[in-house]
Amino acid sequence: MELNFSLLMPELALFGVGLLTFVLGLLVPSQSRKGLGSIALMGLILVLGVTVANWSNQGVMLNGMYIVDRYAMFFKILCLTSAILVVFGSYKYVDQQVKNHFEYYSTIMFTTLGMMVMISAGDFITLYMGLELMTISFVILAAFRSTEAKSLEAGMKYLLLAGMSTAVLLYGLSLVYGTTGTILIGEVASKVAAGVDSPLLIVGLVMLVAGLGFKISAVPFHMWSPDVYEGAPTPVTSFLAVASKAASFAVFVRLFIGSFGVIQEHWVGLIAVLAALSMVIGNLVAIPQTNIKRMLAYSSVAQAGYIMVGLVAVSEAGIKGVMFYAFLYVFATIGAFTVVAAVSNQTGSDEIADYAGLIQRAPLAASVMLVSLLSMAGIPPLAGFVGKFYLFQTVVQDHLWLVFLGLIMSMISVYYYLRVILVIFRDEPKDASPIRLGGATAITLVITMVATILLGIYPGPLSEMANMAAQSFLIR
Repeated sequence: MELNFSLLMPELALFGVGLLTFVLGLLVPSQSRKGLGSIALMGLILVLGVTVANWSNQGVMLNGMYIVDRYAMFFKILCLTSAILVVFGSYKYVDQQVKNHFEYYSTIMFTTLGMMVMISAGDFITLYMGLELMTISFVILAAFRSTEAKSLEAGMKYLLLAGMSTAVLLYGLSLVYGTTGTILIGEVASKVAAGVDSPLLIVGLVMLVAGLGFKISAVPFHMWSPDVYEGAPTPVTSFLAVASKAASFAVFVRLFIGSFGVIQEHWVGLIAVLAALSMVIGNLVAIPQTNIKRMLAYSSVAQAGYIMVGLVAVSEAGIKGVMFYAFLYVFATIGAFTVVAAVSNQTGSDEIADYAGLIQRAPLAASVMLVSLLSMAGIPPLAGFVGKFYLFQTVVQDHLWLVFLGLIMSMISVYYYLRVILVIFRDEPKDASPIRLGGATAITLVITMVATILLGIYPGPLSEMANMAAQSFLIR
């Protein structure tokens, strides 16, 4: 088995940085551990640089068990970008709300490593290992504030439900293996194309949809999202909402379009129905929410529905739409949750009513929340509009009803997003004292806001990057 270490450089570098952060946390005095956030940030930026430099370095290792192509590189860049923004934007929050800094930062890096392994997995065992590394790390992060009941509840719920969904996914993979006789994703595609078909394979596909549906929080596998989003530390919530979802969609595309594209008639209808349900239920249940993290949780369910539209297309354009929208979603979501973390850090509340007059107390935070929410709603010329346009145009010919439903649900989402914006800009604050953001938080907010605006006005470079990545997925 050939082992090309140059293809593994991003993973090896991230593992080294994560291990270094953890060891330094054990060795340095407790009063000096706050500086580990900067070390973690620099390490993540270094790993991102290595990944970008390896953009054209493609290959397959271990007889197909590990795939490194531009498709995988695109999602790895997405996950690393998310980790960098989360770490940088949460300095102040972590200093005040989270103990054991070195464990927090190193766990984020090992979570990202699990995502990267998932994304490049070429067989079921490697996929399972990466998935478990990501899931266990997220359980730890969700319950990190061990003195708070809500955080412990979030960790416990995520542990139980993630364990159950992983069991369903694993059983589905075993059924696929039993019917095709191989665990390699590429060989599964050739076996299915050769005519391997049985009721057990269809049952396996349904179980794969259920297992991965939990990871992307699609209806009806979304019930964990509101409680976990509310109880987990806010930076962890933002990381869970964007990076975990993106990595799971990467696996979704690799399995279903890569392996089962030739029997799409058996699963496209199911994905279309789940996409529709996610858009409808996510948006409608978000309307009465009074807690902003729960509102964003249901919004995240609806966003998953939008991204699933790209899967329904089963084409290069659909793959590109999934990748493009997933990257755009990073900046708007992390921007919104960074504002939530900053407000919660000072007020101790996540209630929407406590955002009254935020424009007076923290003009930058209010502006970023405005841009982020309008982008999620798909208002032009922001990035969310361009992303939805890319997604919905891929299914216009074959699933026009899904396009109309998506447009209607996007208009409904404007209502509850504007409700938050009105509280921020119209209502008078109960406490007029300014909210101090901190330098790192302010820079993160500016980055997310500028990226959301620029990618909406000029999406060309990211679109071309996603196009190259989608082509490499289909060529392989």
